[in-house]
Amino acid sequence: MQTHFTIDCVIYSFNEGKLQVLLTERNEYPYKDWWALPGFFVEKGEEMEDAVKRILYEHTGLKDIFMEQLGAFAGVKRHPQGRILTVAFSTIVKYEDVKSKIKPMTSYMRQAQWFPMDSLPELAFDHLRIIEQSLLKLKYGINYSTAVYELLPEKFTLTQLQQVYEAILGKDLDKRNFRKKIANDGFLKELQEVQKGVSYRAARLYKFDKRKFQKQLGID
Repeated sequence: MQTHFTIDCVIYSFNEGKLQVLLTERNEYPYKDWWALPGFFVEKGEEMEDAVKRILYEHTGLKDIFMEQLGAFAGVKRHPQGRILTVAFSTIVKYEDVKSKIKPMTSYMRQAQWFPMDSLPELAFDHLRIIEQSLLKLKYGINYSTAVYELLPEKFTLTQLQQVYEAILGKDLDKRNFRKKIANDGFLKELQEVQKGVSYRAARLYKFDKRKFQKQLGID
């Protein structure tokens, strides 16, 4: 027996210079053939933490990923079947780590696919609002969390770093001022390496120094 209580998952990654979100194509009503966040009903007697793990795996094929609770959404008109509360969770994954693992394990979803944040399809339920709220949380915490660097590969360019900042903030940043700010922050370690396999002039690679970041913020 199902409860009138669901879980929805917002999963971000960064690829091809864009912030991306993982969506699933629904294979059942309501909203059959629509794109939506991975999500489903919590089973009777099931702990929320267990439901998140189950739904994440069944709808995306991903497991052993930490999901942070975003909040509850309970609009009267958010679901065609009536007021059904959903609790949204969010996470960030590195694209290279999960790109070969994305595959729905349930017939309820037809497929899972990454979409750039600036090219989202029309979404089922209130899932666009959930994504917007999640993005606001990323935006407000951009200078106080490691989220930006969790989106990037271990070794990255300053251009890639700026692209992530711009995607989260929703605006273009001046290249010179941005690089000056990053240099003043002192969180990056310049490597004696450059990009490989690119057709243009290879850029210098950097790594994030998490210890310096935590020390400056007073985090043990």
